[in-house]
Amino acid sequence: MCGIAGIMTAGGVPDEASLDRLAEALAHRGPDGRGRWVQGDVGMVQNRLSIIDLEGGKQPILDAQGRAIVANGEVYNYLELKSDMPGQAFATGSDCEPPLHLYAHQGTGFARSLRGMYAIAIHDPARQRLVLARDPFGIKPLYLAESHPGLAFASEPQALIAAGLAKPEIDPRARAELLQMQFTCGTDSIFKGIRRLAPGETVVAEGGCVQDSRILPALPAGAPQSGDLDRLLDELDEVLTESVDLHQRSDVPYGMFLSGGIDSSVVLALMARLNPKGVLAFTAGFPGTRAHDEREHARALARVTGADHVEVEFTEADFWSLLPRVAAAMDDPAADYACLPTFKLAAEASRQVKVILSGEGGDELFAGYGRYRHVMRPWPFAKPMRRKGTFDGIDVLRPGVTQGWRDRLAAVEREQARSGRSRLQRAQAVDCADWLPNDLLTKADRCLMANGIEGRVPFLDPVVAGFAFRLPDHLKVRKGLGKWLLRKWLETALPAAKPFDKKRGFTVPVAEWISNAPHLGKLVANQPAIQEICSPGTVQSLFGACGKDTGFACWTLLFYALWYRRHVQGILPQGDVFSELDN
Repeated sequence: MCGIAGIMTAGGVPDEASLDRLAEALAHRGPDGRGRWVQGDVGMVQNRLSIIDLEGGKQPILDAQGRAIVANGEVYNYLELKSDMPGQAFATGSDCEPPLHLYAHQGTGFARSLRGMYAIAIHDPARQRLVLARDPFGIKPLYLAESHPGLAFASEPQALIAAGLAKPEIDPRARAELLQMQFTCGTDSIFKGIRRLAPGETVVAEGGCVQDSRILPALPAGAPQSGDLDRLLDELDEVLTESVDLHQRSDVPYGMFLSGGIDSSVVLALMARLNPKGVLAFTAGFPGTRAHDEREHARALARVTGADHVEVEFTEADFWSLLPRVAAAMDDPAADYACLPTFKLAAEASRQVKVILSGEGGDELFAGYGRYRHVMRPWPFAKPMRRKGTFDGIDVLRPGVTQGWRDRLAAVEREQARSGRSRLQRAQAVDCADWLPNDLLTKADRCLMANGIEGRVPFLDPVVAGFAFRLPDHLKVRKGLGKWLLRKWLETALPAAKPFDKKRGFTVPVAEWISNAPHLGKLVANQPAIQEICSPGTVQSLFGACGKDTGFACWTLLFYALWYRRHVQGILPQGDVFSELDN
């Protein structure tokens, strides 16, 4: 896991000072070393968090023809790739070297052979070409800023801004999406002039301009396929076991995040099977609040599996003290309150491990969300996903602020309607296109990398996806329960998980904490970010009545105000929420 960045000019040597600023802005992503490559019109930098081949895996890595690679992530099948290239000499034991040699043999289609999470940059001086590639699920981030002349890329948009290669100007449509849905859609980021590489995208640039782009899809094409239940359970066991085993390849200690839900329980069951010496599991809880506390159930699962269980309390004091730092870490914003416990769990985990496995992707691939059951209902009872935004019916925002907030999501829905997939598959694919990479995976990447931790997600594996996505709909959703086949497997693999018991949804009691601070509304209302989007006199009233129906709107404005201070106004956080907003 690392931070990468670089520049390709339209002619001439890249500016060394700009490369310095890029590297410095990404220092938190790689505390174990820094590398640089400058040749011709290309300059690349990399900050390394060393996980595999600790001594020999420094980047950039070069081949005999003078090509260079810098990469962020892990290629889990690197040993198998090496075996498939018997005549190839390898200079390192790094998992990031095989993609360089694959590129030499396969050209820009090299990513088809990779099984992992990655953002890769390859400079090919002989062809005067820069190739950028991102993994199909978008687990690892990569951003691109094109200007005249030249282009720049980085693992985080804030690095491009810090280097003076882009400006922190807000795109109103992306802001509308953030306010209404808690994340932004598509490849355009919230900053004008900075775009994400799409999940699975490979870009070819020459002369400082993008010349070609292709997409490697994460999900298989086609409608659901039928199958025998016993055979499918055996196959599920096989693909999950292999994926977790691959995701444990590491030369440093690793652990997992355990919520007690279905997905993390599956990961725990498999890690316990593969690690007879025991698993290190971290669980967050919210003492003294009305939020459901998952620690008791997680504690029971840890005891049954022999896991070493670390319980981490997230309190109201943590909320006020950590939120400015969390908002600062989330430069590509997602107003997902799960970023709060994720950030503190990562900080605690970093004391003992450098790698964490977690259950992201299980809901999307095995159909766990309640909204999937809604779209499966027969007409006219089916309900489209995200038909209502956070601020609908709340008279706070200025006219036009949320205009077009659902346009890009609707475009993905229309595209999926022509796919030949079932309604359930289409809903899953819509979530995999935007919600998954631009909320869940962005949250995990930023919160873990801010604490020097690599996050791994074994559900988001091409082999697992190939199996899960084409399961029959009735093996995903049955009798009002999502992830039915996964639950059925877990019933045998870890009976203590009680997978068919009714589960309580995960929540963070942000509304409860916000309602305990009666003067917070005035502080939020006075922020430039809020005055720009909210009607005068409405914000204090909203915060004064913060409750079940308005709590998420209050949280969203609070998060956005703190995010804007750091990433638009350029003010580094120094204190807690109150001192920041009162400054």
